Amino acid sequence: MNTNNIKTNRSFMDRIRHTIFFEIGLIVTLIPIGMMFIQGASHHVGILAMAMSLLAMAWNMLFNFLFDKHLYKTQGHCNKTSKQRVMHAVLFELGLILVTVPVLALSLNLSFIEALIADIGFVIYALFYSAVFNLIYDRVFPINATPFQPICTVN
Repeated sequence: MNTNNIKTNRSFMDRIRHTIFFEIGLIVTLIPIGMMFIQGASHHVGILAMAMSLLAMAWNMLFNFLFDKHLYKTQGHCNKTSKQRVMHAVLFELGLILVTVPVLALSLNLSFIEALIADIGFVIYALFYSAVFNLIYDRVFPINATPFQPICTVN
């Protein structure tokens, strides 16, 4: 099957909505946590959170599209099992860590190891946040009820 023409269950606009809601919730919950661990002004933590959020949004859109495309190709639909949800969250965070560790190291004047440890703490938080957020999002905006296009159609 040629997967170049696959439309996944989520439209581009739905993916934008998902990404914006995800990042707003993450920033709102993460800034107070970050201020407890980072010795700096709240505006510095906020600016860093926004920069990390922009990186994460770009990765989020790309990763979710590719993950859904893979699900459609391998199973004929994009509905995720619990195991696939865990795999989705873990793979997303592993990809994101490749970009965020250098940003943390540079912006907070940390060694690579210190930045990695800080990022691991964030990743642990984000894994749980991501799993819960995506479960809630899929219930509030069900796949079959997406107004933008039908579930996983092939052109």
